[in-house]
Amino acid sequence: MSVSLPTADSPHVSVDDVRDVVSRQWGYDSFRPLQQEAIEAVLAGRDSVVVLPTGGGKSLCFQAPACCLEGLTVVVSPLISLMKDQVDALRTNGVAAAFYNSSLAPGERNTVIEAIRSDALKLLYLAPESLLTENMLALLGGVPIAMFAIDEAHCISSWGHDFRPEYRGLRTLKQRFANVAVHTYTATATERVRRDIAAQLALHEPAMLVGSFDRPNLNYRVQRRERGMDQMLEVIERHQDESGIVYCISRKEVEKTAAALNALGHSAVAYHAGLSDTQRIRNQEAFLEERINVVVATVAFGMGIDKSNVRFVIHSGMPKSLEAYQQESGRAGRDGLEADCCLFFGGGDFGVWKRLMANSGEANEPALEALQAIDRFCNSTQCRHQSLVEHFGQTFEQHDCGACDVCLDQIERVDDPLIIAQKILSCVVRLEQMYGADYTAQVLSGSNDKRILEKQHNQLSTHGILEEHPKIAIRNWIEQLIGQDCVQKVGEYNQLHLTDLGRQVLRGEHTPTLLKPAPAKQGRGQRTTDPASWEGVDRPLFESLRELRREIASEQSVPAYIVFGDAALRDMARRRPSTEDEFLQVQGVGQKKCEDYSLPFLSCINAYCTENSLATNITTPPPTKSPFPMKTASAIAAFPLFAEGKTIGEVAQEMGRAESTVHGYLDQYLHHEQVTDPSPWIDDATATCIREAISEVGNERLKPIFEHLGGDIPYEKIRIVAACLANAE
Repeated sequence: MSVSLPTADSPHVSVDDVRDVVSRQWGYDSFRPLQQEAIEAVLAGRDSVVVLPTGGGKSLCFQAPACCLEGLTVVVSPLISLMKDQVDALRTNGVAAAFYNSSLAPGERNTVIEAIRSDALKLLYLAPESLLTENMLALLGGVPIAMFAIDEAHCISSWGHDFRPEYRGLRTLKQRFANVAVHTYTATATERVRRDIAAQLALHEPAMLVGSFDRPNLNYRVQRRERGMDQMLEVIERHQDESGIVYCISRKEVEKTAAALNALGHSAVAYHAGLSDTQRIRNQEAFLEERINVVVATVAFGMGIDKSNVRFVIHSGMPKSLEAYQQESGRAGRDGLEADCCLFFGGGDFGVWKRLMANSGEANEPALEALQAIDRFCNSTQCRHQSLVEHFGQTFEQHDCGACDVCLDQIERVDDPLIIAQKILSCVVRLEQMYGADYTAQVLSGSNDKRILEKQHNQLSTHGILEEHPKIAIRNWIEQLIGQDCVQKVGEYNQLHLTDLGRQVLRGEHTPTLLKPAPAKQGRGQRTTDPASWEGVDRPLFESLRELRREIASEQSVPAYIVFGDAALRDMARRRPSTEDEFLQVQGVGQKKCEDYSLPFLSCINAYCTENSLATNITTPPPTKSPFPMKTASAIAAFPLFAEGKTIGEVAQEMGRAESTVHGYLDQYLHHEQVTDPSPWIDDATATCIREAISEVGNERLKPIFEHLGGDIPYEKIRIVAACLANAE
C-alpha cells in the first residue's frame, strides 16, 4: 500500500535555475553530455534510468536539481565510504547533506534524524538496508520527498557485474511512495541490464538516457603478461609521483606486488577483503589523502572511491568481465584529463577466474558469458575504444581513436596470418577438437612430451608444422584466433572447437589478424596529450599547489580531491590569479570554495610569482578543450535540420524534444561543422550585443559575458555566438 505523502507546492524550477546553482556552487557554467536531459527528467518528475561513463558527472544529475527542488532527495548508495566522500564534497560546495549509517554514533544519528524532521537537509544518503527499515520508511513518509536517486543501480540486476540481493528490496519505494519519482544512475549497464533495472524497481515509463560509453581521455593498452613486474614498472615510472591503482586477481598477488613496489622505492599499500576493516580504511585514506601514490588491490577496492585524479589503472591479470573492466579502468581520469589504462593478461587467467567462480557459486550463465567476452577482448585486434563501446550496444564512428595500442600501432602484425591460422586450425581438427590450447601449441611446436608420444600425436601431419616459432608465440596466436571467434573453448577442460568462421579460414575465405607484441614505434608510439590539459601550466607552481592541497586535506581529514581536483590546480597554475574575483574564474571554483580556500591558495600563488618575477592574472589562457568531445546519436540526427536553417523551436517540434535539449544538439552541430554565422538562431541585434561583450571580457568563459550583459541575455544565446566566433578564429 502506498502512503499519503506530504506535498510541496514549489514554484516551477527550470534548467536555467539548476545551471545557476551549478555555476554558483560547483563553479561550472555548462553541462556535460546528457546531464541536461537527466536533469530535465528530474524536473519533470519522471522516473529515469541514466547511464553515464565514470567521470561523466552522474552525481550532478541529481545533486544539482535537489538544491532547487522543495523537499528532501534520498540517495541510495552501496558503501559507507562512498556516502562519506559524496557528503564531504557536497558540504564543501555549501550544500546541506548528510548520511545515515552504522558508522555514526547514536548522538550523530539523532542529529541526522532531527535534521530530516526539520527540513534542514537537501540530500540524505542511505544504504538500501538502512532505507528499507520500517522506522526509516515511516520517518520519510512524514516529510516532503523531492525524489529518490539510486546510485550504482546495476547492483539491482542479476545480469549486472556486481549484483547485490539487498538492492532488490528497493522495489518497495514505488509501493510506499507512489507519487515520488525514482531516478537510477550507473556507469556500466548493457541494454539487458537497463531493462532489468526498470523492471525490478517497477519504474513507470522511465526516461532511458544512455550516454556514450567511450572515455576518449583514457589511453587503453592490452598486452600479454611476459615480463612480469617490468611491464608494470614502465607504467608506474612514467607516472612518477602521480596516483594510480594496480588490480590483481588474488589477495596473495596483491600482497606480493605491493611489497615489491615498496622495495623498489615506490609508495604503495595493499587493499583486499582479507585485511581488517581498520587496515583497509587506513590504507584507503592514505591513498585518498595522497600520502601514498599507488594502491594494489583486488576488485574489493574501488566502488567507494570518488578520487578524480587517478592518472593510471593497471590490471596485472584479466578482469572477470568487460563491465568490470569498464568500471575499474574508468576510475582513471575522472577529472577528464588524460590517463593510462594498461591490462596485462596471461593464458591462464581464464581458468583462474573460472575456478574462482565455481568455488564462490558464481559460475552461472551470465558470469561465464561475461568471462568469455573479456577473454575475446584481450585477444582482439580491434580498436579498444570501439570494442568497449560496441559491447554496450553503441556505435563507434571514429576510424582511429588515437588512444589505444591498436590505433597507435603499438602492436605488430605477422606477415602471413592466413597460412599460420590454417596450420593451427588444421591441428585442432586432427586432434578431433578434444584438447586445449596449451596441448595444441605443444603439438604444433613439435614437442615430444611423454603425453604426446603416448597418444601418437607426434605422427600427425601438423606435429611440428610451426616448429620455427616459439611455443609462446603459437599459444598467443591460438588465443588471438579465439578472440576473433575462429575457435572457442568448450567444456570443463576448455577443449578447442572450430566455429563457422574458423571453417571459412580453413577454406581460405576469411583472413584473421595475428599479431605479436612489439616496441612502441617512433612517431605514433605515445598518445598525444590533450594540449588544453597542460599547455600554459606552470609545472613547479602546480606541484606547490598540490602540496598545499595535501596539507589542507590532511588538516580537514578529507581526500585531497575534495578540496580541488587536478583540473582546478592546473587552471590555477595557468591563470595565476591574485584576487578573489580572478580566483572565481578558475575552473571548478564556486562561491563556497572561494570563501574557504582563496586565502591560502592565493597566498601560495602570489608568493611563487613574486619569487620568480612572474605576472599574475593571466587573462588569455588557452581554451579548455572539452574532455567529452564525442557527438551523441540524437544530436547527429538533428544536424541536417540545422543545416536547413531551421530554428530551435522548429527542430524541437520535429524531433519531439524540449527546446533546452535541442540547444545542446546545436552546440555539437556548431562545433562539428565549424559554423561561423549565428543568424539562423540569433537575431542581429542580440548577436551584436554579445559580440561587443565578448570583445570587452573575452570568449573564454560564458559567466563573465552573461554578467557583463546584466543577465538579460540567456546562456543559450551567448553560447551560440561565442561558438561561432571561436570557429571563425
